[in-house]
Amino acid sequence: MMRWLLQIAIAVDQLFNATLPGGWADETFSSRCWRHRQLRGWRMARHVVDTLFFWQPNHCQAAFESEQKRRHSPPALRINRTA
Repeated sequence: MMRWLLQIAIAVDQLFNATLPGGWADETFSSRCWRHRQLRGWRMARHVVDTLFFWQPNHCQAAFESEQKRRHSPPALRINRTA
């Protein structure tokens, strides 16, 4: 049940990100905040998101790294990076 709820939360997050100009459909807003962290407005957004997820150190960076490894995708769709 928790895994399902997490997947729903991620889907809503991705939908939110995709509705913003320049958003990608398969990226969370947290990941995007980290990816654009050097840009002025995104620096503030990253700080806000990291503060909201205070129990997860470096939330936005971790979200970005998770996206790179496709951890939210089904195992069959993940790229084997060791090959």
